Amino acid sequence: MQDKERKSYRWYKLDNAAKIIPSSARGADTRVFRICCELKEEVKGDILQQAHDELIDEFPLFKCVLKKGFFWYYLEESEQSLKVEEDHLPACYPIYYPGRVNLLYRISYFNCRINLEVFHALADGTGGFIFLRKLVTRYLELVHGLESGKYEGETSSVTQKGDDAFDQYYEKKKLGSQLKQLKNISVGKAYQIRGEMDENLMPHLIEGTVSAKKIVALAKENGSTVGIYTTSLYIQAIIDAMSVMDKKKPIVVSVPVNLRQFFSSETARNFFGVINIVYYPSRYDGTIGSVINVVKQEYEEQLKEESIEQTMNTFASWEHNIAVKMVPVWVKDVVIDYFNRRAKKGVTTTLSNLGRIELSPEVAPYVDRFSAFMAAPSQQVCISSFGDRMVFGEVSPYATHDVMLYFLRRLVSLGVEVELASNDFDEPESKKADIRPERKERKKKKGGRK
Repeated sequence: MQDKERKSYRWYKLDNAAKIIPSSARGADTRVFRICCELKEEVKGDILQQAHDELIDEFPLFKCVLKKGFFWYYLEESEQSLKVEEDHLPACYPIYYPGRVNLLYRISYFNCRINLEVFHALADGTGGFIFLRKLVTRYLELVHGLESGKYEGETSSVTQKGDDAFDQYYEKKKLGSQLKQLKNISVGKAYQIRGEMDENLMPHLIEGTVSAKKIVALAKENGSTVGIYTTSLYIQAIIDAMSVMDKKKPIVVSVPVNLRQFFSSETARNFFGVINIVYYPSRYDGTIGSVINVVKQEYEEQLKEESIEQTMNTFASWEHNIAVKMVPVWVKDVVIDYFNRRAKKGVTTTLSNLGRIELSPEVAPYVDRFSAFMAAPSQQVCISSFGDRMVFGEVSPYATHDVMLYFLRRLVSLGVEVELASNDFDEPESKKADIRPERKERKKKKGGRK
């Protein structure tokens, strides 16, 4: 009897941003992000499965598993199929396990919510929303017999969704300019947010929903954009939580930047850069204006086209360095993990604004909101908007959410109504944090399990 012929599978190299992900996924930092769509009706699991099965061929990388080569990790197509399940795991639960060959995303539902969770080596938040938006659209078409038009912002082909945009736009730079750029983005040790850590490092989720129109109006009143305003307000919340001694250290807010805004690309893979907003509490005079002035200047300087290009090329250049290429992957794992831990000491928190999500007019009336969460060893806040719903989402191993609650309290004091939800449903009422400055208010819990 002849041996069966081994099937040849297509493989893809990891994009530049994804290369450090497998080596740095540790403990609470699972490198998994969750993006959710909350409908105005309960989700039907069997139809969601059908929608997924009809859609998945448009996203060939989502059908891949992660393999470990001699020099780099890589993605290889797989015959595995995903089963849509009712949500039964904590948010941002690990997806990638070294040595295990499995798909790098999961889809679940609970009551009115559709959840997409993705291992960051596969895609970034924008890429995840591209997938989720199409999934929700197809699901609603099947449920309600709609013939919705193609979302006008969606023009990419199957090939374009899988493009490695880092490689496409990389320009070789001299080593001297690389070292100079790396030195410029390092600020040493930053203030670290502390809290009551979950003994099992289980994720604790908090979600605040506000009126997008009110936030836009507040930003305009203060002569800034939504991104600058929310970053400034969050820095104020961090200062609220700091002791006098803590205020000697700088607050460093890491802000992911969607590079599709600067380079023509519709890839669903990773294509983002990072800017670091540095603020010294000694400059704070108690007003948000004293924060906005600094944050605005930092944004304007670091978002200049030449700065974005230089930053992208600096990071991409190490991937193309012949000496780095020849180092075995197990050595890279150790080195990347070391430098990743050092880099975290220079960052206080991360604030990721994923922007406004758009749907075609036929399906939009069935959707209530979108939200996003990113696993982090400390705290990371994700902002997403749909219609007049702006959602601030945080998931962390901390059982307390002091900074986030200070942030939401500031919004309340500005006249913004906040709808608060959490997965800490079993916590005694007496221990639950209150977003009101002085009096207890019953918090609304929406959507069941997050």
